[in-house]
Amino acid sequence: MRARGRCFAMWSAAAVLPAALWAADTGVAREIDGQKSVITVRVFKSGLFSAFGHEHEINAPIEHGTFNESQPSVELAVDARKMRVMDKDVSEKDRAEIRETMLGPKVLDSGQFPEIRFHSTAVESKREGRWIVRGDLRLHGQTHPIKLEIQGENGHYRGTAELKQRDFGIEPVSLGGGTVKVKDGLQVEFEIVAEPQRN
Repeated sequence: MRARGRCFAMWSAAAVLPAALWAADTGVAREIDGQKSVITVRVFKSGLFSAFGHEHEINAPIEHGTFNESQPSVELAVDARKMRVMDKDVSEKDRAEIRETMLGPKVLDSGQFPEIRFHSTAVESKREGRWIVRGDLRLHGQTHPIKLEIQGENGHYRGTAELKQRDFGIEPVSLGGGTVKVKDGLQVEFEIVAEPQRN
């Protein structure tokens, strides 16, 4: 099967994420280091002939982001047009076709909705080094609440979030009358690094 109609739907939604970066109480917003921080969106397949499809790994670079340590909060934005398909088991040509479908009108529609944005609304400390962060994710022109689970220390934070495409008005891609299709649920993984504080 050609990759063009293949699954995924991401979006990177991804963008989503990070949020509990409070290593020191500075009282001022700190920048997220977009060069060292990584957001990965994982798209899973299902269906009778799912063995003929591909699961996808999508890189969603952080365009810009900040967090406040004294009053825990985070703002984060991803440019959907810069998302990349990282699948290792397909050709470069197939990766390009998968990306074209992902960014096209059937999935992210990045031409109309180029920005994915996350804004935290509440941060709950579970125990030392672990947080639950709730906030609003704007994706595909719609805004809905999501929950992030985060752990970390010393300026490095990792976590995960789960999203459903249909919550944001995205219908999961399917092929062959549904014999190969993308699951509605996506998994977002992120590793966030804070920029060094300036004196």
